[in-house]
Amino acid sequence: MNFEIKQLFDLFHTQAADYLSAFRYPWEALDGIKQMILNLGEKLPADEYEQRAEGVWVHKTAKVFPSAYLGTPCIIGPETEVRHCAFIRGSALVGANCVIGNSVELKNVILFDNVQVPHYNYVGDSILGYKSHMGAGSITSNVKSDKSLIVIHNGDERIETGRKKIGAILGDCVEVGCNSVLNPGTIIGRNSNVYPVSCVRGVVPENSIWKNNGMVCIKNS
Repeated sequence: MNFEIKQLFDLFHTQAADYLSAFRYPWEALDGIKQMILNLGEKLPADEYEQRAEGVWVHKTAKVFPSAYLGTPCIIGPETEVRHCAFIRGSALVGANCVIGNSVELKNVILFDNVQVPHYNYVGDSILGYKSHMGAGSITSNVKSDKSLIVIHNGDERIETGRKKIGAILGDCVEVGCNSVLNPGTIIGRNSNVYPVSCVRGVVPENSIWKNNGMVCIKNS
């Protein structure tokens, strides 16, 4: 599988298209998310976006429930719903028609359009592609238990990232089952599925299914 940005995502579906296109691999884009959001925010049309606080922009068609917390910087896109007790810690670019559910926590993320993280999810230092969905209770783990630098495992191939924090990279139209854990540096290719209650690591090819025992099956065409 090729896990370059151009293979994982259709950049038409994010305001971060120009930013992401400057990188080859998705984890290379994680460090600059905060500044990218600040730069984008200053250019957003005032007739479409409300600036609710310094560094916080919410589209006028978005619905943000009163108990949700919007940390700085963040951008909430058109028709997106941020539900009760959602905790957006900051450095979060949330696209159009997304669902950020109850008690969901976001930190240093890019969510493409039509992403759903609807129930009790933690997503940190991650990029979620167009129409990707995380089932209830599924989370990204972004730091190794021994705090060592993260290595991307693709079969026998090992890619040194030089980073201490990487959550998960989900390509377009990925489905993650309920209560799954995506270990640091997990990359899931386009149109792939993860069984519920899975513990996922490494690279999962596009158009495939990760089963509970870690076996990966290619989908029938």
